[in-house]
Amino acid sequence: MHKRKLVLEDGTVFIGKGFGSKREVSGEMIFNTSMTGYQEIITDPAYYGQILLFTNPSIGNYGINRDDFESVHPFVKGIIVKKITKHPSNFRADESLDNYLSENDIPGIAEIDTRKLMRHLRKQGTLKGCITNIDTPTDKTIKALRETSLEEKAVNYVATEKPYVIPGRGRRLVVIDLGMKHGILRSLTNRNCDMTVVPYNYTAEQILRLKPEGIVMTSGPGNPNDLQETISLTKNLLGKVPLFAIGMGLQIFALALGARVNRMFLGHSGSSYPVKDFMINKTFMTSQNHQYEVTRDSLKNTDLDITHINIHDDSIEGLRHKKYDAMAVQFYPESTPGSEDATYLFDQFFDMMNKEVKTNA
Repeated sequence: MHKRKLVLEDGTVFIGKGFGSKREVSGEMIFNTSMTGYQEIITDPAYYGQILLFTNPSIGNYGINRDDFESVHPFVKGIIVKKITKHPSNFRADESLDNYLSENDIPGIAEIDTRKLMRHLRKQGTLKGCITNIDTPTDKTIKALRETSLEEKAVNYVATEKPYVIPGRGRRLVVIDLGMKHGILRSLTNRNCDMTVVPYNYTAEQILRLKPEGIVMTSGPGNPNDLQETISLTKNLLGKVPLFAIGMGLQIFALALGARVNRMFLGHSGSSYPVKDFMINKTFMTSQNHQYEVTRDSLKNTDLDITHINIHDDSIEGLRHKKYDAMAVQFYPESTPGSEDATYLFDQFFDMMNKEVKTNA
């Protein structure tokens, strides 16, 4: 491996060894605290445009396989690890992580003090960073980082541009794609759903013409305040069809009902966030990836009830409409990676649809 460096916008520099692609990349620095599941994590579309730090010290030890992808292509800009395993040992491995990143032109940097870097980010908050060659002038890199702004409407780069159908014999659903993970589709296909996946900027009229029995709004990257067309779409769908919103879908749902969504000092990214469900009075571990949150005081004059909270920081993790059949969670109920304790939420959504059918019968 060749020497490379990681430069942060505040002037901090880490020297390490490069792997994967040799190109230079810049992006928002995010750290993930999961112990396993690096393949699912780097292919989660919600990481679009970000440089991802793994706090687990050894990454790549079980390689890359055909089964655990969450999207067709990885969307991270780069990854940072303490140790990269060049020769994985697992019967399912098709190739090494190093080779996979090289094939997808994604650079990585290893053999840096990831614990020190993570503690720095926890203190300073989210920073922009650059993985670059060892001989690139540091002052030039810092200047470029400070002058670079984050991309607006990141959803444009990860969501489908045209609708498509995933046939099934069960409930007829419309899935609004904001940067969907395959895990959501797996959870719905396991329940034999007939799904039409549509772009985030579809209109309510186009969706209702498909005669859905339920609508699922997926997770995705970026600032939800940029997606005014999706916020308007959600307003026009409420009360007409049962809705289940996930990840950034929750933020869109909240904005549509008059709440505020702000950027967090440090986002949630990992698979061990404890969340309490007030509806069933139970606490369970969840998998999450988001940099924005619904502000609690903005819910006072809305038709939303809080159904879930994060035990660590008391942030909002779940909402439900007081009048209509509409629910939303900030975490990933399908996990991938992480605990599968929250898959019951899909069953709650199906109960909503069953109730709607009985009411209209």
